[in-house]
Amino acid sequence: MKLSIKQKVLMEHLNYVIRGISSKNLIPILNCIKFELTNEGLYLLSTDNELAIKSFIPASEIDNIEVQGELLISGRYIYDIVRKLNNEIINIEEIIDSQVLITTETSSFKLNCNEVSEFPSIDLEFTGTPVVMDKRVFKTTINQTIFATSTQESRPVLTGINFKINENIMEVTATDSYRLSKKRIILDQKVDDNVDIIIPNRNLSEIIKLMSDDEEQTELHIFSNKVIFKVGNLIVMTRLINGNYPDTNKLIPENFELKIKVNLDNFYNAIDRASLLTNAEEKNIIKLETKKDIMIISSNIPEIGNVEEKIKIEKNVESDIKISFSSKYMMDAIKTFDSEEIELSFNGEIKPIIINYVDNDDLTQLILPIRTY
Repeated sequence: MKLSIKQKVLMEHLNYVIRGISSKNLIPILNCIKFELTNEGLYLLSTDNELAIKSFIPASEIDNIEVQGELLISGRYIYDIVRKLNNEIINIEEIIDSQVLITTETSSFKLNCNEVSEFPSIDLEFTGTPVVMDKRVFKTTINQTIFATSTQESRPVLTGINFKINENIMEVTATDSYRLSKKRIILDQKVDDNVDIIIPNRNLSEIIKLMSDDEEQTELHIFSNKVIFKVGNLIVMTRLINGNYPDTNKLIPENFELKIKVNLDNFYNAIDRASLLTNAEEKNIIKLETKKDIMIISSNIPEIGNVEEKIKIEKNVESDIKISFSSKYMMDAIKTFDSEEIELSFNGEIKPIIINYVDNDDLTQLILPIRTY
């Protein structure tokens, strides 16, 4: 294999595939990036067997393709070398004894390579009709839900995000049993078969980092054990989590005793200030109380002091509420909204708090209260 390519071009694509290498890899071969040079261009591939990332540099962006071939190069070393080189032409050439020579006008590196045959065979082929989404919608949806996934491996299904598709309705759900986030999206197409899959949170976190904020579409090719995402010249495969996701729809009531409209920024900032006098060991407890058209947010640390914040609100009924919750969980939830106002719904002090937009329920956040009253 022998080619010449601009540092900036190669670095852009190495930035993609380096994310497919896990710092927790115990198998040395999975720390490598596979280079495959053809007359069409250069393919870069990395995987940790749970996530695979393949990036393609077309021949039109490569200065010279002299000898086609394949190489397996240490991902971290090739990444760091190219990153440190100046923005100039880089020559990459396979030499004897399973080595690769990387040169510029002023620098020369010689790296040992691994046997390409030892690299896992990753099936990234797909056929059929994909689910097509706007990249920005997909990224926003993941950011609005992923924080609610669990970090406890004792219940693996809760460490992922559940995607359900019925005809043209996609429902995306995450929960750790203490809070829940649910987003509903109307797709531009109907799917032939219903979808119910769980994608690991770690993989989704990496996938959205690979997506720019332009208007380009992303394709989701869904299989029984994996999903393949295609965005431009980038292909990403993620394994799925086996198991049945809990039915969370029954956790969200249809009717409420009390609904409150509140300015989002005022509510967030009041909780943020009140959280200064909370204790992480005691779940960062904040108390919320209403008196007519005023909401009172309070907290205290006995040995330090207390704080009280007042906010103007609108209620749908005359009754009031006293309830406590984690300030962290509430702040995580309400910062997923981008409106001026949000709606808080209650069914008493021991039932979940539900947060929605004022005019629709496309995004629902649920938080379990903490008993203090």
